Amino acid sequence: MSNASTTIRMKPILVLLAVTLLAGCAQKRDVTAGIPDDYRTNHPIIISEKEQVADIPVGHADTRLSITQRSIVEHAAANYRSNGSGVIHILVPEGSANGRAAARLRGDIAATLRKNGVKPFNISSERYQAGPEESAPIRLSYSAMTASTNKCGQWPKDLLETAANRHYANFGCASQNNFAAQLANPADLLGPRATSPIDAERRIVVIDDYRNAPTPVMSTGREVEY
Repeated sequence: MSNASTTIRMKPILVLLAVTLLAGCAQKRDVTAGIPDDYRTNHPIIISEKEQVADIPVGHADTRLSITQRSIVEHAAANYRSNGSGVIHILVPEGSANGRAAARLRGDIAATLRKNGVKPFNISSERYQAGPEESAPIRLSYSAMTASTNKCGQWPKDLLETAANRHYANFGCASQNNFAAQLANPADLLGPRATSPIDAERRIVVIDDYRNAPTPVMSTGREVEY
């Protein structure tokens, strides 16, 4: 068989092979990316209105709020003014060993809330049943805008299953929860705050200090003696 006839017979095979390769390149394939998921997508921070609770420990002989107890009330009032709405409830234990002391502190707590900017019509006092041997706290309850994420501790798969090169389900959950808890104003995640008014007096002081500052004198270089 001559070389010419061999070349003629090989041409259809080469053409078929080229068409097959082109079809393979044009075929759409689903390729799984090897980049791990974003933990902020798996554990997003959500801004919503939730119940906030502050427990105030009460001793059997308490007649007035202590410094520690008062600071708890003041912190709750500050958070209520910033992010809260509706009524703030003072829940006083009834039937517990410290029930009488808790009843005595109720008026002091209400006065502290009013002193810290909570309107009197937004303060409600109620009772809840507690055990006779229990030293139950006074509870402040109110609704407030809160930043939170989903519950941590989800382990649906074995950590050794890393063939897909993806992080585990609980990855980043604790960091997201800590970040959400540290937000003083959850609304900051929704958008920037409005610009505050300019302090004209402070601006004049800074400009005057800049204008009246002495001109720096450049020191001449000299040799260093050892």
